[in-house]
Amino acid sequence: MLYLVPTPIGNLSDASPRSIETLQKVSLVLAEDTRNTGKLLNLLGISNKMKALHAHNEHQQIDYIINLLSAGEDIAMVTDAGTPGISDPGYLLVHACHENEILVTCLPGPTAFVPALAASGIASDKFFFEGFLPQKKGRKTRMEFLSTLEYTFILYESPYRLIKCLKEIVSHCGGERVICVAREISKLHEEIIQGKAENLLLNYENRPSIKGEFVIIVAGKK
Repeated sequence: MLYLVPTPIGNLSDASPRSIETLQKVSLVLAEDTRNTGKLLNLLGISNKMKALHAHNEHQQIDYIINLLSAGEDIAMVTDAGTPGISDPGYLLVHACHENEILVTCLPGPTAFVPALAASGIASDKFFFEGFLPQKKGRKTRMEFLSTLEYTFILYESPYRLIKCLKEIVSHCGGERVICVAREISKLHEEIIQGKAENLLLNYENRPSIKGEFVIIVAGKK
């Protein structure tokens, strides 16, 4: 069986007993970055074999991993933080497992957009998860599409492009559109701010530095 194991996005206590048990018992842990995962496993008191599986080698490694799984090995996959396959590697391997009738299970656990959405105070009965926008080509087209949605949409953004992203939201959705910016979910400096897009843009433009990983929740068009 292939186990998709969510890993803490900030607070180490978010690692569940089941995830720890799974990472201990499998014969191999596939890691997006073996250095980061090695540190996490050490903190959790886990000793196990690791193999790198990331966006740049996933195609090349799939046949090898499928052969191990077909031979009866149990394997876990983790990414640097959060749930594999959600804006992270994992889709190609999971797809190959289903094609080869190999069982796949995903443990419930940390992912950034769910707590950000729940804490945003913005309608969550129906939403569209966009994740990271294209950095260049196609970015404007995606924003034009998202601005027309009549329900909430969700973006991931880095600190280096946050101001650019907020300006694009103001430009395409209007400064009055209600948004929520969530930073460093579950970490020491977690911050969740809701308000008009133009006000949050001004807030972050006036900061001397911007750090952390961001989730942006945008209310739908009325």
